[in-house]
Amino acid sequence: MQKITVQTRPIDAQKPGTSGLRKKTHVFMGPHYLENYVQAIFDGIGGVAGKRLVLGGDGRYFNDRAAQVILRMAAAQGAAGVIVGVNALLSTPAASHLIRLRGTDGGLILSASHNPGGPEGDFGLKYNTPNGGPAPENVTDRIFAATQTVSQYTILEAHDLDLTRPGTTALGEMTVEILDPVADYAALMETLFDFDAIRALFASGFTMRFDAMHAVTGPYAHAILEGMLGAAPGTVVNGTPSPDFGGGHPDPNPIWAKDLVDRMMAPDAPDFGAASDGDGDRNMIMGRGVYVGPSDSLALLTAHAHRAPGYARGLKGVARSMPTSGAVDRVAAALGMACYETPTGWKFFGNLLDAGRATLCGEESAGTGSDHVREKDGLWAVLLWLNILADTRASMADLLAGHWRRYGRNYYSRHDYEDVAADRANALYDGLRARLGSLAGQTFGALTVASADEFAYDDPVDGSHSAAQGLRIGFTSGGRVVFRLSGTGTVGATLRVYLEEVETDPARLDRDAQEALADVIAAAEAIAGIKAHTGREAPDVIT
Repeated sequence: MQKITVQTRPIDAQKPGTSGLRKKTHVFMGPHYLENYVQAIFDGIGGVAGKRLVLGGDGRYFNDRAAQVILRMAAAQGAAGVIVGVNALLSTPAASHLIRLRGTDGGLILSASHNPGGPEGDFGLKYNTPNGGPAPENVTDRIFAATQTVSQYTILEAHDLDLTRPGTTALGEMTVEILDPVADYAALMETLFDFDAIRALFASGFTMRFDAMHAVTGPYAHAILEGMLGAAPGTVVNGTPSPDFGGGHPDPNPIWAKDLVDRMMAPDAPDFGAASDGDGDRNMIMGRGVYVGPSDSLALLTAHAHRAPGYARGLKGVARSMPTSGAVDRVAAALGMACYETPTGWKFFGNLLDAGRATLCGEESAGTGSDHVREKDGLWAVLLWLNILADTRASMADLLAGHWRRYGRNYYSRHDYEDVAADRANALYDGLRARLGSLAGQTFGALTVASADEFAYDDPVDGSHSAAQGLRIGFTSGGRVVFRLSGTGTVGATLRVYLEEVETDPARLDRDAQEALADVIAAAEAIAGIKAHTGREAPDVIT
């Protein structure tokens, strides 16, 4: 076992985005690519000598090899210990919990979240800080700066560790603790929810389907839903993690989780349906014949969270990302609760959670979570829904209808234009930004612009300022359209267009969302010239 220093040079475009660095798998597998970025993380956090870290990922292709490299680099550079899941598996929320539970100096999470896996798919790596959350911008800025100056990395020459079973071993002078990736997370969930009530719900004949999408949540769902809560065997489908996610796209939305949608829309559908993504931090929620959008899910969970023991004393506040619909704002206002609007990226919720200003947080991109960890948490959301259903014994359709009658409905949709040539996407975005100041008062079709701006965020806890977080156009009707260029893809640019309209007329609460949003969709096209700039007649994905 020998420590060696390898000479290298900076590699372009290793700038971490909202959730670490994501690239094509073959890029990460290239000479020195992974090692350079790991070294930059270590340098950006002040080195790892004497530190303890958590390590795990979603099991996608290259996860196992990358874990061995990271372990050898950590050992060579003096880390005191690494806690790693069996087979280097850990869901992102479970990793966040372990960082907090064990008081480590942070963790490295191997995942590209909902992006496809496999040799031709995507790979990712991010650093989470000691609070369990994604690194904030001041940390990712230091990591990026380190990628631009890295000249060498140190690694231990050693055989691969056996990560197939729990136990403690040594790698040089570093301790490696290999643990069951599910156990600590499951114990946390049992403190938050009324497992007896949920068991009784399943015992009453309540049926469910959970689609793990061949991703990391499968073992967690098998253990908790079928094992601890007594859901019928077969409730969890696609529950074995696969390096290429079964050849699918592990994004829990009606497009990529179509099998679940078809099952839930069938006449003999289960009472409840859910799916989770590649690394377990996103969720999709359905009832028999009902799809619950992420923005509505956050609003309903906020309204009913008190039904779960972990939230029985009430919520300190709620936060949503700016593109997420204002549905939760209406609940918060009615309940006299603080509501915060942040930029996209879970790291922006961290300060609010740490400061005790918010309890629940959510994003329109299928992420919801609470202050139990510092990441969004797909299975947590499913369990909170089950606790609500166990307490109310209402159907999903009745819960939605009752919510809209009380609070009104925010019709909402996201239109994604994927892999748009960067110059075309930037031309649309930059051109629209330049016109924001002149849009107020103009009429586009049936709608008149009331306001237009570029969203910026001043953190109420630490005072940090985040500019250029998306273009917002509000209409006098109460609706709006938001434009953003996404940072989660690995090819070209993804233009995301978020569309929203508010409806309070009880007779108009059950319309098709795209129909209800027709005027907003038309106005967005007239304002931005989406078809002309992208060359697309329609979005690639509508959610």
